[in-house]
This record gives sequence, structure tokens and C-alpha cells, in this order.
Amino acid sequence: MTPLLSLSRLIDQITTGIGKFAMWLILATTLISAGNALARKFFNVGSNSLLEIQWYLFAAVFLLGAGYGFLRNSHVRIDFLAAKFSSRTRNWIDIGGILLVLVPFCSISINLGWAFFMQAYLSGEMSQNAGGLIRWPAYLLIPTGFALLLMQSMSELIKRVAFLRGAGPDVLSGEDAKSDDQKNAEALEAQLAKELAGAK
Repeated sequence: MTPLLSLSRLIDQITTGIGKFAMWLILATTLISAGNALARKFFNVGSNSLLEIQWYLFAAVFLLGAGYGFLRNSHVRIDFLAAKFSSRTRNWIDIGGILLVLVPFCSISINLGWAFFMQAYLSGEMSQNAGGLIRWPAYLLIPTGFALLLMQSMSELIKRVAFLRGAGPDVLSGEDAKSDDQKNAEALEAQLAKELAGAK
């Protein structure tokens, strides 16, 4: 189990690096969008290529950041049901979801996305808008994003199995398993309770 856990940690490090890179793409998208809007408003100048690069970057944020979302446990869960299950049951459910849903979905998406990308790359497909961009970089994001998500799902699978075998912590419980939204909500509740207590 130790070599697999080492592999899982390596995958987590790669995913974290890519996730942080995807965060910077949000800033780039915002700046390009603001610059394009200001240029249109004040100088009556626009660029279809800048408009298209915005959605290229927007797509990159979600597709390249999906694995990071899985790592940080920020994906959608039915928490009110999961909270009623034991730790082992939650981990078994996750294993089933990864093997029966996520892995097949990612595999199909990679296969279809790669064919889509290759067709656009070989044909030299371009945007139909004047001054638009080539399409294949955007299409390449599809198989790349799902490959990264598939890679992270393998890491998560290793961690779930390790816990069930007593060789690792339960990543679905405790502070580390909470999503950022959960942590923020709890911090706000604690602050509100403190203010109410001080007002009495």
C-alpha cells in the first residue's frame, strides 16, 4: 500500500499545481474581459479574438481545475445523507462512485474529446467570426481536463482503499475533508454566535 500512497501524494501535488495555475487563469480572464469591455466602450474598438480567448480561458479554468476540486472536496455532495452514514460506508460509496461513474465517464469523454480535437487539428478548423481563433486548443482542453480528473480519481481511490484497510486516514471526515464553502459557513456561524454573545 505504501508505493500506492506515494503515488497518490505525487498525483495530489501535480493536481494542486495545476489547480493553482487554473486560479491564475481566472485573473487573466477577468483582465482580458475588462480590457475588451473598456476598449469597446471608450474607443469603439473590439476584437473577436479577445472575446474568444475569454471563453477559452474560462473553459480551461473548469476543465483543468476539476481534479483540484475533487482533491479539495469542493464538488457537489448530498451532505445531509452522507452525514448519516458511517465513515466506512461513505468511503465504500465513494469507491463505487469512482469506479462505476467517474472512471467510465472520464474514459468516454477522453476518447470522444480526443477524436474531436484531432479532427479540428487536422482540418485546421478556425472560428467563423472575423479575426477569430483556431479551435483545436480549446478542443484539446476536453481530453486533457478529463485525463487530469481521471488521474485524481485514481489518487482518491487509493486513499479510500487505504482507509478501509487501516493504512491511511479518512479523508472524508475531519477538517481537511470539509469544502471551502463548509469552512466559510462554519466560520461565519462562529463569528455570529460570538457577536450575539457579546451583545447580551
